[in-house]
Amino acid sequence: MAVISTSAWPTLPALPDPATDAVMRSGLLEELSYAFGGPFHFLLPDAFDANLRAMRAALEDAGVDGFVYFAKKANKAAVWVERAAAHAAGVDVASLGEFRAALGHGVRGENIVVTGPAKDPALLRLAVRQGAVVAVDALDELDALIAGVPAGGVRPARLLLRCLPPAQPHSRFGMTEAELATAMNRCVDAGDAVRMEGFSFHLSGYAVQPRADLAGHLVDLCLKARVLGLEAGRISIGGGMAVSYTDADSWHAFLAEQHGGHYHAGRTFGTGDFYPYHSPASGADALRSLLAAHPEGHRQTVAELLKDADVALLMEPGRALLDRAGATVFRVQGVKERDGYRLLTVDGTSLSLSEQWFNSEYLPEPHLLPTDSDAPAGTYPAAVGAATCLESDMLSWRKIPFPRRPRTGDLLVYPGTAGYQMDSNESPFHDLALPPKVVIDRTDGTRPRWRLDRHIT
Repeated sequence: MAVISTSAWPTLPALPDPATDAVMRSGLLEELSYAFGGPFHFLLPDAFDANLRAMRAALEDAGVDGFVYFAKKANKAAVWVERAAAHAAGVDVASLGEFRAALGHGVRGENIVVTGPAKDPALLRLAVRQGAVVAVDALDELDALIAGVPAGGVRPARLLLRCLPPAQPHSRFGMTEAELATAMNRCVDAGDAVRMEGFSFHLSGYAVQPRADLAGHLVDLCLKARVLGLEAGRISIGGGMAVSYTDADSWHAFLAEQHGGHYHAGRTFGTGDFYPYHSPASGADALRSLLAAHPEGHRQTVAELLKDADVALLMEPGRALLDRAGATVFRVQGVKERDGYRLLTVDGTSLSLSEQWFNSEYLPEPHLLPTDSDAPAGTYPAAVGAATCLESDMLSWRKIPFPRRPRTGDLLVYPGTAGYQMDSNESPFHDLALPPKVVIDRTDGTRPRWRLDRHIT
């Protein structure tokens, strides 16, 4: 099979990550693949800690009082909740299981926020008992929360009222302006049974200005609620802080060059189908941009509005706290020759790279760790399929230009998969075991130390 010119194949390399590189150089991944006999994920908690520090620094530099909750849905591993507890951060949950896991791994009830629609009554009762904040999504949910507060209890129900974004009027989440007005009056009528702490929203997409506009509106709502005698001293902007997986030049070049011929079976994707794998402002920088933005109809920045109104800013990032915090490892089980490229089959499924199940593709290309150091160098395009009986079960439809010839037994390391990729759609299809998670506790140049994650099922 001939080596094909590199210029024929668009590339999308992940941003440099010394911690991941150190793990790959250590030889540990080969040992773990042999031990587990299948795919696995490795997690880098130091990255989580660094991302959390960066977000707190953005708040501090802007002089804004704030609090960070980790959105647990982004990754089920226990280590992230353990790190949140160790650093007095919060956790965003949406089920009894997530709530119990957060408590079980050391997060105090008062540092938990409960989101999601139409919450289970048992979840609402647990939230009240533990002093968690509930983001109330509808009027009937507010009534259920108030009804569940024990008579004469010393602990009121803590809540935020969730706003339906005016820019996304067809969202199934949140309350209209009229419903919010009714909800505020019901909170007043409930008296000491509730502690109405403010408002929340969550926007789809990653644009900064719409979030700034809605944050400014929620500050205004807090001021109106205080006139009614409600506490209303906090707003939550949810998540939506983008993560950059690659640099700007690589991303724009990839979008301009890619077409159906670069994918197995002529598969095509619209550029709008992809996650924005590069963002001008990502993670903590996106938060800084939000705080510096001027909401529509306001002369002040978001930070200035928050400070003048004495309103705290809450946020529930998931992916942004998991930036460069882990990777996924597969072993190549088979190699087929195709017309001008190879088709690799690995020992797992695309359920561990969840973009495939959203009619999209996880684009940051995997690192090839060859078992044979003498594998020929060059450019060897290859798509990557799963070890299942489904035509559509592809980890990478794209013909990735590997720098060495992939062979059976080689390892593929997909970088940056901690945020939403690892397990939001996992399934033991074909009775294949779910990939275990390995926590790497040391990447300082010495041999990495590892342990299995302590996830509570």
